[in-house]
Amino acid sequence: SSGINAEWPLRPGFEGMGKSKKPELKPESEAIQVIIRCRPLGSKEIHDSRKSCVNVDKSRGAIEVTKPGSSEPKTFSFDKVYGPSSTQDEIYKEVFHILVDSVLEGYNGTIFAYGQTGTGKTHTMQGDAKNPGVIPRSFHQVFDAIKESTGKEYLVRASYLEIYQDDIRDLLSKDHKKKYELKETPDSGVSVKDLSSFVVKSVKEIEHVMNVGNNNRATAFTDMNDRSSRSHAIFITTIENCQIIGGEDKIRVGKLNMVDLAGSERQSKTNAQGERFKEATKINLSLSALGNVIKALVDGTSTHIPYRDSKLTRLLQDSLGGNSRTVMVANIGPADFNYDETITTLRYANRAKNIKNKPKINEDPKDALLRQFQSEIERLKKMLESRGSSAPGGSGDKKEKSTDCDSALIPLL
Repeated sequence: SSGINAEWPLRPGFEGMGKSKKPELKPESEAIQVIIRCRPLGSKEIHDSRKSCVNVDKSRGAIEVTKPGSSEPKTFSFDKVYGPSSTQDEIYKEVFHILVDSVLEGYNGTIFAYGQTGTGKTHTMQGDAKNPGVIPRSFHQVFDAIKESTGKEYLVRASYLEIYQDDIRDLLSKDHKKKYELKETPDSGVSVKDLSSFVVKSVKEIEHVMNVGNNNRATAFTDMNDRSSRSHAIFITTIENCQIIGGEDKIRVGKLNMVDLAGSERQSKTNAQGERFKEATKINLSLSALGNVIKALVDGTSTHIPYRDSKLTRLLQDSLGGNSRTVMVANIGPADFNYDETITTLRYANRAKNIKNKPKINEDPKDALLRQFQSEIERLKKMLESRGSSAPGGSGDKKEKSTDCDSALIPLL
């Protein structure tokens, strides 16, 4: 349930561990959470007589990977690990539910899926009608919490973008191939200039936004994936809440970034040609830039973090080392054919778990839409009162028109 007492699980051995502080207190630094999800062998892998080289030990949080022809496995430990039999519901409840809770309280949160192409990143993030993934499940959690809440007003906005060949596109724009620029402000950090944002008042409305964006996203066939994502996609849910404390309106704004990264690719395995090869090159370059940022954040000697090396790393600047609670889901496949790629993903994820963020509640930001709507309501009320006082009937007309003003605008809140 959404609540101010929700505890954010912090990894033992890092500064500021144990129970997270109440939102009114300044939180200490937190290590990002890293979880591993291993999908089952695919039908093509079974047809080709591939064997599993991965063992998942959920109780120990350990992944063992054995190189073909060897008997000595390499072992990696993470916050949580999930094997081929894991379910969408299990993972969401154990990992993501508490993060979405904290966004409802005014923290920024980021969930991003990383891994080789064809390992189930989009399945984890999007899922399907029978097995919805992280993004649609978060919609239900958000609106269920709002429905149960008392004493607060909420405003929820949704945006959806993709980074295709290092160009930013608005997946909700009529011209979804138009290129957008980044902007940076002290208050809101790095964001996309003129990115469309839709106020949504129900699960149905925000699911419609997601479906429109999904239909516009760049995908294509490769030898490793029938529907390979050719871009990085970020679904952004912004949740504003207003509560009267001490006679004053207090507004908090939490932003949830849900990131489905395009998978790393080897041309020798995907047989990407022409435009597909060009896309793969750009995907690998941006993932390499992400790896360089992670390396610089954890090596302890870097004085410069290369966020500006790609659009992806700039957009994830707060998520990696900044003002956000972050969960990284590293997706792997079990087939011995992909041993090298699996080891690479696990090493990447193992390094990422040492990143520390400094999340804080975002209180009374200047760009809060709730504040703008409240100001507009007050302006219209005064305008109607002014008209009512000078019209025949005086206060009776004024009261009726003021009520009409409220009923017209409050649904936006």
